[in-house]
Amino acid sequence: MTKKDLIKEIKATYEKHGWELKSALLNAETTAEMANSGENILSGVTIEGSSFDALWFSRPSQSGDEAWELRLVAETPYALFEKVGASEPKGTRAEVFQKMEERLRQYVAGS
Repeated sequence: MTKKDLIKEIKATYEKHGWELKSALLNAETTAEMANSGENILSGVTIEGSSFDALWFSRPSQSGDEAWELRLVAETPYALFEKVGASEPKGTRAEVFQKMEERLRQYVAGS
C-alpha cells in the first residue's frame, strides 16, 4: 500500500469516529508522493517536514478538554494519546506536543 493510500485510509477512519486532522509530519519522500498524486487529501492541513510520517488528530473530550492523538503512518497501527486542557497556555500545549513527537521518534528509531 502506498503512503498516500495509507494516509487516506487512516484519515477516513479517524474522521468516522469524530476526529479532525490538524497537521501532518511527513518525510521528504512522502511529501513528494503526496505532491505527485494529483489528489489533495491533505488540503487545509499544515504539513511539517519530519524524519517519520505521522498525523495529528484532535477532538473535544467529554470533560471539555481536547483529546490529541499522534498516529504513525504505518500499516500496523501505533498512536500516542494525550488529553490537553482547553485552558492550557499555548506554550504548555506546544511542550506536550513536542514530547509526543519525540516519543514517537524514539519508537520509530527503535523499530
